[in-house]
Amino acid sequence: MPTYYTKEGLEKLREELNRLITIERPNISAQIAEARDKGDLSENAEYDAAKNAQGLLELRISKLQEIIADARVVDDSMIDTSKVSLFTKVLLRDLNKNCEITYTIVSENEANLKEGKISINTPIAKGLIGKKVGDEVEIKVPVGLLKFKILNITK
Repeated sequence: MPTYYTKEGLEKLREELNRLITIERPNISAQIAEARDKGDLSENAEYDAAKNAQGLLELRISKLQEIIADARVVDDSMIDTSKVSLFTKVLLRDLNKNCEITYTIVSENEANLKEGKISINTPIAKGLIGKKVGDEVEIKVPVGLLKFKILNITK
């Protein structure tokens, strides 16, 4: 099943995959070789740790390859800014704190709260999807009830 990404988000995944293959994989191989040279593998904690790290690395590489193979880039011109949807940027007024906040609704793998990118699977995003400028929204989250007014929707 395809997963949708921004061009930037997909590029970040490709960069991570490239780094893992070209830098991390050779580093782990070198660690394994170094640990193997120390002798008895049955009691070699460094060897065991390096092999475990290699397994986790290969799992991540495999997962990234699968994600990238199924990824689809969303054409910006196809994003409807008349309502909140995937890949829209939403300017909100937090009615509880009387301040403004901006979120971009993105796919799970692109989410980064520090950058204001929230996953479409979060309660906040789910509560905003389909809403329009001027709408007031109440969203139940684990810490309570959030109240927002949608001020603007852009790409």
